[in-house]
Parts: sequence; C-alpha cells; structure tokens
Amino acid sequence: MQKFLSGWSFMRLLRLTLGIAIIVQGAMVKDWLFIALGALFSLMPIFNIGCCGASSCNTNYQNNNAKTVDEISFEEIKSEQK
Repeated sequence: MQKFLSGWSFMRLLRLTLGIAIIVQGAMVKDWLFIALGALFSLMPIFNIGCCGASSCNTNYQNNNAKTVDEISFEEIKSEQK
C-alpha cells in the first residue's frame, strides 16, 4: 500500500486524470474500447508502471546525498616550437 501512495509527481497525477477523463468520455459515448483504454491509462499511474512493463523502467527513489570530491591532477605538456 505504501508503494501506491508514495512517489506521486505532477506527471503521475496528470496521467491518472487523463485516464479517468477517457473513461468518462467512453461512458458518455458508450464505447467500450475507450473505457478499456481509459482503464489501462488509469491503472498505469496507480501501479506506477509504464509502457516498458512491470516496473522495469522505474527509477530508484533513494537519494544519494554522499558528496565526494575527486582530486584531479593535471600534467602540462609543452611542445617544442620550430
């Protein structure tokens, strides 16, 4: 249940809203294909899956706050001018 309630972004809410709008529009014109398509588009943001399949394209929500500074060494190369 925590997975469904966490990680909601603007795009996820927008996809859910558009899916519900497609369901409503399909019910108004009594077209079952639109209702099924709207259900598909509504379930995708609810379960947080995309077109890639069962969460295979999800990003990791863990923040990496470890700030590491790598020391960079430079070597000057001089060329001979003729």
